[in-house]
Amino acid sequence: MSTEPQGPGVSNAQWDSRSVGRRWQQAFFAALIRIGGRRPAYACMYFVVLWYVLFRPFVRRRCRYYLDRRFPDVTNPLIRLWHDYRRIVALGGSLIDRGAFGLLGPGTLKVEFPEGRDLQNLIDEGRGLIVLNSHVGCWQVAMSAFSYLRVPVSIVMHQRAGDIDPRWFQDAGKEAGLSIIDPAENMGGIMEMIGTLQRHEILGLMADRVFGNDPNTLETTFLGSPVHFPVSPYRLASMQGTPIAVVFSHKTRFSTYRLRLARVIRIPAGLGRSNQAYVPYLQEFVAALETFVQSHPWQFFNFHDMWQTSRKRSSDS
Repeated sequence: MSTEPQGPGVSNAQWDSRSVGRRWQQAFFAALIRIGGRRPAYACMYFVVLWYVLFRPFVRRRCRYYLDRRFPDVTNPLIRLWHDYRRIVALGGSLIDRGAFGLLGPGTLKVEFPEGRDLQNLIDEGRGLIVLNSHVGCWQVAMSAFSYLRVPVSIVMHQRAGDIDPRWFQDAGKEAGLSIIDPAENMGGIMEMIGTLQRHEILGLMADRVFGNDPNTLETTFLGSPVHFPVSPYRLASMQGTPIAVVFSHKTRFSTYRLRLARVIRIPAGLGRSNQAYVPYLQEFVAALETFVQSHPWQFFNFHDMWQTSRKRSSDS
């Protein structure tokens, strides 16, 4: 959860991958999962979330960036507090599910993907496949559902030193046939990404968050205000005309997630490095994301101020 409080001089628009929870808290939930599965962890999580929402103002503040845009007409303080609680509960459930996936194995959760055959058809085109995701549902677990394609899957995911829960996922991910590309590595892991596509494999990318101070971004409107999004997924697709599958996940039952193929984006090969050439394709992704958050408002787990980042960059340019 990227709602870690920050020190003086650090913009609220900044984000990192660290969890809000302390190491002992994560160890406590890990013990609950190992001993009793997900149910006791969920039962405890409801009270922990209530404490954070009531007594840690920074948590409510980080919720507001998105919720004030998703529900602009809601002004009642009690309803706003309830919305904060619902969103953090949804995030807490996602983190418990991800932890259970890592600690107990991929069989812990069921992932439904009615449109899975469509992905197979895209793979059969022989140009690799980019699966474009967002911080919605439990995207790490959702990516494990692609093992049926019999093609190696690589996920681009930053793993900050000292963060313990991503390691749980990494261990289970190997069992599910997944590998991790860390964008903090040399050249942002770009050579590994290119190699994955050249081998006609699957590359999973998050398309709703800019890593670090990456200047390779495009601005478009999301929930009524301008936001900068990374352009690299669309450039990668254009290198050899790789199709992009926009896939979102959401929780449907206690142990079940459903994947939805929200859109297939096709970018012509050889568009080059000009950011503006990729504006229409970014807008396709953002339109799909807006449709998702209208249907599943509590499942969007981006807690930094995406909109403030955009404003600052515009004023500096």
